[in-house]
Amino acid sequence: MSKISKNVILVLLTLTSSAFLLFQLYYYKHYLSTKNGSALSKSKGSRIGFDTTQWRAVKKFIMLTSSQNVPVFLIDPLILELINKNFEQVKNTSHASSTSECKFFCVPRDFTTFALQYQLWKNEEGWFRIAENMGFQCLKIESKDPRLDWIDSLSGTEIPLHYICKLASHAIHLVVFHERSGNYLWHGHLRLKGHIDRKFVPFRKLQFGRYPGAFDRPELQQITVDGLDVLIPKDPMHFLQEIPHSRFIECRYKEARAFFQQYLDDNTVEAMTFQKHAKELLQLAAKTLKKLGVRFWLSSGTCLGWYRQCSIIPYSKDVDLGIFIQDYKSDIISAFQDAGLPLKHKFGKPNSSPHCLFCHRYLFPKFTLCWTEFVDTKFRVPCETVEYIEANYGKTWKIPIKTWDWKRSPPNVWPNGVWPISEWDEVIQLY
Repeated sequence: MSKISKNVILVLLTLTSSAFLLFQLYYYKHYLSTKNGSALSKSKGSRIGFDTTQWRAVKKFIMLTSSQNVPVFLIDPLILELINKNFEQVKNTSHASSTSECKFFCVPRDFTTFALQYQLWKNEEGWFRIAENMGFQCLKIESKDPRLDWIDSLSGTEIPLHYICKLASHAIHLVVFHERSGNYLWHGHLRLKGHIDRKFVPFRKLQFGRYPGAFDRPELQQITVDGLDVLIPKDPMHFLQEIPHSRFIECRYKEARAFFQQYLDDNTVEAMTFQKHAKELLQLAAKTLKKLGVRFWLSSGTCLGWYRQCSIIPYSKDVDLGIFIQDYKSDIISAFQDAGLPLKHKFGKPNSSPHCLFCHRYLFPKFTLCWTEFVDTKFRVPCETVEYIEANYGKTWKIPIKTWDWKRSPPNVWPNGVWPISEWDEVIQLY
């Protein structure tokens, strides 16, 4: 009997303890948490936002890439802009610091964008399998390597351009950067092939991949953001400024091959010597203007040679660059002279038409600037290339004219008035 009494007492004690515990939970939920919620949310050690889908997806992705030694870096414009605005605070944050609120990776959005330099990726296929084992649904976008288009036997070889890995409702967009011979990074167009599910993610909201892009090779630094260690460009503002102007267009290798089948290439010593010197001149001019921060583009015959035949026109005898008048700087001439490029002729004034030559002006349709690769260097060219070339050379620009005289008025030259004789010494300077 005493044994039964002990069991009953034990059961009663257990039930009483459980009831008291349930009462405490109820009291906390319906009284304390309501009354003191705002105070508790601001107290030391609380974690606001760290349960969001975005943060969990980013955390899992960083764990994946770290475990596989995949050196990804953050290029998401929205997050980089937030980091840049709070850069000093972020730089001084570490794991030892108390991170009470998720301020960056928890911002509502459909994607978080990272990048990877492909030549540093050692185990692509293994990484892909592990990502799927961790719960990611991954999509791989490939296309032909434009760097091999000039080589018939390799043309059409495919390379990875983009990965999109989705975890629950949030996706990681991994942009694959490839090295180009001009010591810059290039990413390809995200073009969906027929078998790809268009509803996999909202592709139209992607920040990268609408067109190919070119970027300076960024120096990277590691920071702690929302408790996660990530690599970002050391100068996030410079990278952000590059994004809207990053569009890249390739040289038209297929058309260039067709051109040289119809018009044989000039392989004389004189032609090859000029092309070598022109290449060196272009690279030196590019280096000089980049130091000054002056935007410029391939113009006139140099632009025609790039677009028509992917090479310098051997009988052109010069190289042509253009700049916008708002980018003109008075120290351009001295910078070129210091680089070993002395001034020979100067026509017009900076505050008059930027294409003044004696009493005429050059008219072009409005154009924007894109990047391209030419003579192993990254250059800007008019994005609306055909319209630009036709303004200079007319509709017959595909036919080479070896006797072209630049002093002869091209189609886009229009009268622009006449400077008084008293100003001729200022507007026409020969050196």
